[in-house]
Amino acid sequence: MKQQQIILTVRTEGRGLLDVTAPVQDWVRRSGIQTGLLTVFIQHTSASLTIQENADPDVCRDLESFMERVAPEDPSLYRHGAEGPDDMPAHIRSALTDVSLSIPVSGGRMALGTWQGLYVFEHRRRGHERRLVLHLLGQ
Repeated sequence: MKQQQIILTVRTEGRGLLDVTAPVQDWVRRSGIQTGLLTVFIQHTSASLTIQENADPDVCRDLESFMERVAPEDPSLYRHGAEGPDDMPAHIRSALTDVSLSIPVSGGRMALGTWQGLYVFEHRRRGHERRLVLHLLGQ
């Protein structure tokens, strides 16, 4: 068994989903591991990870609209507000999604379905640099 690990830094542009499929897949390809398991972990509490449809951008827009309804930016609803009115809703959104994903690797590629992409789900209004720990175990 071989393993490889890297921290991939990506820049978000504010609330919404950022497709990180290509840079992650590029790293998997360069690792030389053909069969294994990729763990993707985001080192943040106000952003998360998700695998979603990558064909119709309305899916990503609808997910963001849904999250706005589930965790609205209303300071009267929350005690925590030290980092601004969008911070506590961002923590709730992150808690409802994933901070770590496991993705099989087959033939040197992430074994995503035809219409699947890997996304960072930014929950804050302004853009941030987000760190993803990529850990690949396999042969």
